[in-house]
Amino acid sequence: MASAFKRVIVGKPIASSEAEHQALGKPTALAVFASDAISSTAYATEEILFVLLAAATFPETHRYLMPIAVIAVILLGIVATSYRQTIYAYPSGGGAYEVSRENIGTTASLVAGASLLVDYTLTVAVSVSSGVLAIGSAFHFNDNAALRVGLALGFVALLAVGNLRGLKEAGQVFAIPTYAYTVALGGLILYGMYRIGIHDLGTIEGNEEIAREFAEEQGADLAKLTGSVTLILLLRAFSSGAVVLAGVEAMSNGVPAFQEPKAKNASRTLMMMAAIMATLTLGVSYLATHLHPVFEHGGDTVLSQMGAAVFGKGSILYYVLQFATFAILILAANTAFNGFPQLSSNVARDGFLPRQLANRGDRLVFSNGVLILSGMAGLLIVAFQADVSALIPLYAVGVFVGFTLSQFGMIRHHLRLREKGWRSGLAINGVGCTATAIVLVVVVVSKFTQGAWIPVLVIPAIVMVLRKIKRHYVDMDQRLAAAPVEKVRRRTNTVIVLVGRVTKGSLTAIAYARSLNPDKLVALSVVATPEEQERITSQWEEHDIPVDLVTLYSPYRELTRPILRYIDDLDAETPDDFITVVVPEFTLDKAWQQLLHNQSALVLRTRLRGRPNTIVTSVPFHVAPIGSEPAL
Repeated sequence: MASAFKRVIVGKPIASSEAEHQALGKPTALAVFASDAISSTAYATEEILFVLLAAATFPETHRYLMPIAVIAVILLGIVATSYRQTIYAYPSGGGAYEVSRENIGTTASLVAGASLLVDYTLTVAVSVSSGVLAIGSAFHFNDNAALRVGLALGFVALLAVGNLRGLKEAGQVFAIPTYAYTVALGGLILYGMYRIGIHDLGTIEGNEEIAREFAEEQGADLAKLTGSVTLILLLRAFSSGAVVLAGVEAMSNGVPAFQEPKAKNASRTLMMMAAIMATLTLGVSYLATHLHPVFEHGGDTVLSQMGAAVFGKGSILYYVLQFATFAILILAANTAFNGFPQLSSNVARDGFLPRQLANRGDRLVFSNGVLILSGMAGLLIVAFQADVSALIPLYAVGVFVGFTLSQFGMIRHHLRLREKGWRSGLAINGVGCTATAIVLVVVVVSKFTQGAWIPVLVIPAIVMVLRKIKRHYVDMDQRLAAAPVEKVRRRTNTVIVLVGRVTKGSLTAIAYARSLNPDKLVALSVVATPEEQERITSQWEEHDIPVDLVTLYSPYRELTRPILRYIDDLDAETPDDFITVVVPEFTLDKAWQQLLHNQSALVLRTRLRGRPNTIVTSVPFHVAPIGSEPAL
């Protein structure tokens, strides 16, 4: 039943030879890898206003939106051009982790890896929570935290199932919302500019009072609010809006998923993504500058307010925009569902994460990574009540740590190899490294007390865990290593069959034990009363079992301790002896029935497996209906 359920959810297994057929073309790859970056245009402006509206008089706050957007777009161009260099230098998937490992060192690569793992997890939490807010604006339930959290968790589960089915299949599904959102938002910008320029569309009414209430909610002293904005406030607002760059890294991580020529297709897709993002970011900021939307906690999103002003609240085009925004924000998390498993696989192959994360599942995806990402994102959604503004300060730190280390690694790469065109590449990556490092400092300093301190502490903690895992694997490899002089040598084997009473199951276990031809074979039974001892002895004689029976008296009805003591005594007689403990069990058709049996055997197996030179073997006896012949 479990296998059938898995096939329904995940689909039929895909052979390893089919891996190349699962590769993505540019249109599908753009949807898979760019959905996160493109979708950030839906909430970046809102997060800027969240900072500005708490400290400056409405509507003076909106005059800073275009300058911040222009700076963000310039930074986007620098980062995208820098990552284009990375794609060609590392076509095997050279994200910040691999670039740092190859060119800076292990510590830098672990910091980059930890930052990206945190970033991908936050991407899922932020994108899904934003999507729920978008649809909540259309149907007015954003003030219901429990409903928001429940919906967000449900969408994370759906995304996990989609990605477990395979990258190509997931990409085809996710392509529609990405392009629908791009067209819908592009239509809003163009029609909004037309109405502003031709029909003199005015500002949104009633937002001044909402802005004043928001400032009071944030604890601002309204008497001290001014039209001017301090430098630190601008930096804090920019660091909130800088999340528009999130997701650019994913393209360089996902190069192996592209069709041939992989590097060329990936770089072209990256530049297409950057062009779309730049256009949408500037367009949204332009509209917001003229329409004066505000951050409304528990109410309409900024994009919803502008859609209502341009298209008309309740119009078909308004709902198209909201549903498209909802869809891309939910599915934008797919970028992380591709990047996190791929990155964790790379880190696992280097021995810094459990090796199970390096293995592909039935559908040629890294299933364990998908499941872990889903669980971690779900915990964040519950902990922060699907509140995007509470999650955003945690977001940007990991993004720009990865950016900076990747660009610095590429600088070292150019200086080390000096390949053709290395000077221009050095200049591009040098500018990129400097720019992202400055933004990283701005983000940490300006947002430290708002939550940026969490990733500042969490990332080093993750690095420590990664190092501990690596030390464990190295230690285990050293312990397990066999020197050339070590050979297979003859060792004796004593087999102990545990029996409570003579049953078909215990007879089967004894037959199996005899087939091993051990050096010594005994049956062991633990009794609590003389009557129990007499009963097992009588049964033994009645069935004429050709194996010595040893009974251990346990007046306090303990089972495990007498058996362990007996094995210790045997071990003391022949220290180099293998001791095989055979535990008879019987299996039933229904799972709930199985819970009623074999619990003592479970405890025994758990305790015995901790002993050196002790092998525990379970012999299942399949209980068949009366009148039929059971099978082992």
